[in-house]
Amino acid sequence: MKVFTEEQKFNQSLIYIGLTISLLAVILSLLNEWKKNINTSFNDTIPVLFAIIIIGLVILLFLLLKLQTKIDENGINYKFYPLQSSYKNIPWNSISEYYIRNYNPISEFGGWGIKSSFRKKTGKAYTIKGTIGLQLTLKNGKKILIGTQKKEEIERVLETYKHKISPNEI
Repeated sequence: MKVFTEEQKFNQSLIYIGLTISLLAVILSLLNEWKKNINTSFNDTIPVLFAIIIIGLVILLFLLLKLQTKIDENGINYKFYPLQSSYKNIPWNSISEYYIRNYNPISEFGGWGIKSSFRKKTGKAYTIKGTIGLQLTLKNGKKILIGTQKKEEIERVLETYKHKISPNEI
């Protein structure tokens, strides 16, 4: 039995640089206001404190976010933690077609993450980074793209299980 597992995280430095700059700008504006008005009421600082908390929570979310993919004899499983607490399973017998493809995250899906395209032909995407994904077409017509950084490994394990997929019967 071959098993493929992959875990991807948002570890692109530009994301954290942008979030850190935002957090520093809010903190500096708060400090600047406190210097100007030592006697400022607490109610005047609530919006700035709220902004710091929100940016902090966004940073925490990006630190926790991860796309987990597992392929085994039961099918293809994926989870976008912490937004999905358990794996979603796609059994082999519900897949009519699959292939590895290059995609454009911005023009096709509007970026990375859990994205639905307005164009029915591209479907839904679960991506963290990069431009390579496993494209699935289900027998019910739905399309799902799962991003990967391990193209060769995923191709090898899919070859092992290709006999479990039967195209739509007409």
